[in-house]
This record gives sequence, C-alpha cells and structure tokens, in this order.
Amino acid sequence: MDWHEWHRVYDDPDSVLALRLRTVRARIAEVLDAAPPGEIRAVSVCAGQGHDLLGVLADHPRRADVRARLVERDPRNTAAARAAAERLGLGGRVEVVTGDAALVRNYADVVPAALVLLCGVLGNVADEGMEDAVDRVSRLCAPGGTLVWTRNRKAPDRVPRVCAWLEARGFTRERLSTPDVRQAVAAHRRTGPAVPPPPPDVPMFRFVGYDVLAEREGRVG
Repeated sequence: MDWHEWHRVYDDPDSVLALRLRTVRARIAEVLDAAPPGEIRAVSVCAGQGHDLLGVLADHPRRADVRARLVERDPRNTAAARAAAERLGLGGRVEVVTGDAALVRNYADVVPAALVLLCGVLGNVADEGMEDAVDRVSRLCAPGGTLVWTRNRKAPDRVPRVCAWLEARGFTRERLSTPDVRQAVAAHRRTGPAVPPPPPDVPMFRFVGYDVLAEREGRVG
C-alpha cells in the first residue's frame, strides 16, 4: 500500500472516506469547543497528512491554544502535513514527526493529552492485537481527555467490541456513528482516573495494513 497516494481518496467529496474525514473533523471541533481555557494538548497517531486536525485548526477560535504532535512514518506525508501547518500559520504550535507512531517516546512530552486521534488505524491491526492497541493508545488520554477513533464496519464488526474495551477502561461514550455508516467514527472521553502511559519503547500496536489483512483472510483473490 502506498500511503501517500492513498490520500487521493479525499479528492472525491462523496467518497466514504471523505465522509469519515468530515465526521472526524466535527468530533475534533466539539472537543476544542468544550475545552477549558488554557493549552489544549493533542496527538495524532498515524497522522498521514494531518487533514483531520489541520482542517479544523485552519479557522477554529481555539487554534492558538492547541499544542499538537502528529506522528507518521511516511516522510512524504509528513512533508505535506508540515507544509500545510506552515501555510496555516501553525508551525509553532503543530509539530510533525516522521517516525514510528506506535512508540510512546514519540509523544512523550505532550501526553497525557486532551485529544488523542486514532483514525484509520484499527482497521489495519490484526484482531489478536486490537485490544492491546486500544488499551495502550487510550493511556495517552488525560483524565477528561477524548479519544476520537475510527473503524470500518466490515464483518465481523469490531466497533461494539472496541466500545466495550474502552468503557471497561474508564471511558464514557460521547459519540458513535449509526450502524449503517460504513466507516464508524466515535468519541470516548476518559471519565475514570489517570493511568500510567505504556513503556516508551514497547510498540502500542503492530500496523499490518488492511490490504495485507484482507489477503490473509481470503478476501482478495
């Protein structure tokens, strides 16, 4: 999978993924709208070109309060995100890191965060590693912080299971797409106590790729 070329899906405003992007942006805006005065820390895991967060910060009234870190492995994507942040005048507040988004050390000085984005990740993680991924990434959220996440609804639908895992870990469901939406978008807020972050150099997840997973399952011939 070429994850730089993949971003062309957003060129079609009627595509399923363009709809997902608009919904994610709406959830991000809600978090920023509700944030108390002061700095708002945000992190984006496997950030791609940062279309979700940067699209909101372009004109949000709290943009100057946001301190964000976007972590992405593909240097072409990080170059695009960095250029976009500079064009928007966010270079001093939004840091784009080219590196392994699964390693906590790449977020160390900005977590726990008020906003954690886990978008386009869980569909690329194998079933056997998904609960660990949810547990570890959720630990980046501060008390009162919100995890905005996405997952496709392809059978077997893992969205209810992800919700249950988070709600067993001190999160309250704030938003969830209806079951007929192919690409679910959810927002869960940590209403339970703080928890320690994962070890800095133990991967929070293994990004396999939905194309590889589909081939394993015999859905690509």
